Amino acid sequence: MAIQPRSRKPHAPPLTLSAMEAAPSPPPAPRMPRGLKWLYPGMRVKRWLLLIPVGLSLGILGVMVLAQWKMMETIYERLAAVVQRLLNMPLDIPLVFIPLGLLLLFSGLAVIAAAMIGLNRSILSVISPEHLDELPDVLHRNISLGRGARIVVIGGGTGLSTMLRGLKKHSSNLTAVVTMTDDGGSSGLLQRQLGGMLPPGDIRNCLVALADAEPLMQELFQYRFTTKDNKDGLSGHSFGNLLIAAMADITGDFERAVEETSNILAIRGRVLPSTVENVVLVGEMEDGGEITGETNIAHASDRIQRIKLCPDSPKPLPEVLEAIREADVIVMGPGSVFTSVIPNLLVHEISTAVAAAKAVKVYVCNVMTQPGETDGYAASDHLRAVERHAGRRVFDYVLVNKATPSEDLMARYRKTGAELVTADTDKIAALGYKAIVGSFISESAVVRHDPDKLAQAILRLVDRSLFAR
Repeated sequence: MAIQPRSRKPHAPPLTLSAMEAAPSPPPAPRMPRGLKWLYPGMRVKRWLLLIPVGLSLGILGVMVLAQWKMMETIYERLAAVVQRLLNMPLDIPLVFIPLGLLLLFSGLAVIAAAMIGLNRSILSVISPEHLDELPDVLHRNISLGRGARIVVIGGGTGLSTMLRGLKKHSSNLTAVVTMTDDGGSSGLLQRQLGGMLPPGDIRNCLVALADAEPLMQELFQYRFTTKDNKDGLSGHSFGNLLIAAMADITGDFERAVEETSNILAIRGRVLPSTVENVVLVGEMEDGGEITGETNIAHASDRIQRIKLCPDSPKPLPEVLEAIREADVIVMGPGSVFTSVIPNLLVHEISTAVAAAKAVKVYVCNVMTQPGETDGYAASDHLRAVERHAGRRVFDYVLVNKATPSEDLMARYRKTGAELVTADTDKIAALGYKAIVGSFISESAVVRHDPDKLAQAILRLVDRSLFAR
């Protein structure tokens, strides 16, 4: 018996581009209204959304019973019949309708609350599962910080980032205004390698200080590359600086790059450069010579007479001036007085805005003198230097440390030429400033301000000022 070959369907001709264009396209799927997208399958929110009207119904029924509201006669009569059958008592006596009405009302509110909590947990379990169990604490903390004082901190270097670590625990309404004259380390190298790149180093330190991100993310931003060949262009760069540089290149705008990096780190507050113009710091020395560049000035052997910017009239960001106008407190320092604090005030519109602001204005004096910058300076000398360069009085209060570090630590500092800044409060008062003297240091391997002690002292001044108003 011969096997008959199985009949085959003829092969469809290949679909050419012209055939595709000629073929009718399927009608577009109707777009779901935005509000109904919550009803997509698998969203795990429909059950909670349905519970809300259930809770509302119970609550309305409770109010109706408590008020003896008989306008909805059918519902009221049925409820009265159920109560009569179960309790053998009429619904219209206080002994029955008050407890029943309260029970229905609070049951409805409980169902609505459970639905809202469940809805939030369902959404948060997808968006941020690591914070699921901390939701009440996170909400409470963020609401409290959002009501905090409006604080502007002006400076640069490690002093500014130290200050921000303390203040961010009390308010998220923080604005850090950062000097843009750093030309050393990774920042200086990027400026030379990329031609005109604004220095990101101090900006990066402030972003990390204000970060609400995981510790690993903060460590990543501060990570510095060490390679086998130190001349390969990568060694010494921090990851955070490279990221900001990349962002600036992608967005074409340094301010936008800082904003996007802020989003990555989920910072509390914002960080703004004092100017986005390329400026260079120039030091006029006591011997009449000039030294260009922040790094060169800091390591000069001669004393600094005056500091200036080149070009000498850079424009500040409008956001900086707005933050200063709206601030409850403006803080300058701590930090290198000539290379971190004063350069911001050399942007003339900033110093004018600070002087005119109605905020509490505080200068945080350094704990130690800086070799090459403030050798032999007492606290009052720091104030004179700031006032001389700003051309006016720009603060009212001065925080001065009175605590003395351990002798071992002081001996180590003396070897570098640094000394404890003298708290000459009599001279401070003679200059017209109010000295706030206290123990503001934290001793470890170095002598630095304690961020929590500084923050508490500053916020006490704010509270006292608001109370006085």
